[in-house]
Amino acid sequence: MLPARLLTRNIRTMATTTRTYEDAIRSLNSLQSNFAILSAIRASGATMNAQAIPEMRSWVAASGHSPSDFDTLNLLHIAGTKGKGSTAAFCSSILSQYPTQRKIGLYTSPHLRAVRERIQINNKPLSEELFAKYFFEVWDAIEESVGKEVVKPVYFRFLTLTALHAFLREGVDAAVIEVGVGGEYDSTNVIEKPTATGVTSLGIDHVGVLGNTIEEIAWHKGGVYKPSAVALSVEQLETAQEVLRKRAEENGVEFRVVPVHKDIIEGRVKLGLEAEFQRGNASLAAELVHEHLKKVGVESGYNADKPLPQEMVKGLESVVWPGRCQVLKQGDVEWNIDGAHTMESLEACGKWFSGRIAEGKKRVLIFNQQKRDAPEKLMGALADSLKKYTGKDKLFDTAVFCTNITFKEAGYKPDLLSVGSDTAAVQALTVQKALATAWSEVDPSTQTHAVATIEEAVEIAKSEGDVQVLVTGSLHLVGGLLEVIDN
Repeated sequence: MLPARLLTRNIRTMATTTRTYEDAIRSLNSLQSNFAILSAIRASGATMNAQAIPEMRSWVAASGHSPSDFDTLNLLHIAGTKGKGSTAAFCSSILSQYPTQRKIGLYTSPHLRAVRERIQINNKPLSEELFAKYFFEVWDAIEESVGKEVVKPVYFRFLTLTALHAFLREGVDAAVIEVGVGGEYDSTNVIEKPTATGVTSLGIDHVGVLGNTIEEIAWHKGGVYKPSAVALSVEQLETAQEVLRKRAEENGVEFRVVPVHKDIIEGRVKLGLEAEFQRGNASLAAELVHEHLKKVGVESGYNADKPLPQEMVKGLESVVWPGRCQVLKQGDVEWNIDGAHTMESLEACGKWFSGRIAEGKKRVLIFNQQKRDAPEKLMGALADSLKKYTGKDKLFDTAVFCTNITFKEAGYKPDLLSVGSDTAAVQALTVQKALATAWSEVDPSTQTHAVATIEEAVEIAKSEGDVQVLVTGSLHLVGGLLEVIDN
């Protein structure tokens, strides 16, 4: 429960001023770090460090809580490089099938179209009214505790505080928490006693803060393992798996690698997320839910060596997770949408799209990743995968590389605003041109475009007529594209 002093204060505050969802988003966007700050941090060689969690605890206290308050939420904590969001979605969907789990919280990132998507109850985003209410309760509590003049926690930390606060106020029976970056020093790791912990497939990502090797990255991800819960993982590279095993041993808990369940391998369960790589995520989710339910005294009906119980089957089959291996059809246009953004995930995306290609249709690629790092490697990973699984050298008729700016006239939708990109590079289409050049080298027959907005990319794709479009490279791109095609 929220402390009486905080509850009373916020009732008084909300009674004297009505603040909307739009107000909350404007306030939240003020907590983003701009490109100049991020560049200075990268140049300094700073990495995530041991002060991150003590700092987060201080913000938890300022918001009117203590970390032990969150133990009552019965938290499932999930880290990884690829698939942690999908695994979290599978967990939430499965939990909702068990009658004792009446109210399920889900915290994930990033969002696609609206910030409130990150904080869900029973697989539905908080309403705009509830998001604004809980956002400003935390905002006001921090201002009263430390003063208005003190800089507030940054964007993701503040959202983590808001999510945990909302789950407490809503009285959830369980909450599934996806790590933001890493694990050991991620703001979500303020959690002390999760009921279940798991690590999804690992790869090289966020090297600036997590390290350049798979072993360094595994160390960070294994930070979610706690003495309160069995340490689970999908099968990893041997060296990374050994790091995870040692991290579990440090906490005195069993480490267990979860294989793909036989029902999923043999097709007796039709996953709501259809790509082959989702099989491992689904199997991990089933094991996570089983461990969680065991902790809270509920019989799951699960046995790794027996058919999955109907609750788990229904949860795995009915899961909805937009932007990940999603197919939408609008007239002659088939949108194949996946937010893959690492070399490994782009390889998996290529395999998925290869299985969907229909002969006789034109193919268009829409891609964005607002980074300068190694565009040739990203393009190479996607192209190599497509060539391997299609047996074709000509992959797309047209490839469009755009920024993450949503609309030509209106610019960014407020929920999709990002101040962390180099404005000059965005305006000059520096990254987009580099990506287009890199793609021309792997698929010279493709006509390439570098454009300033997602809206323009959509217009080019639609102009091709009867077409299959692959949209990938970034969940930020995916969210913007869904906004554009719905408009």
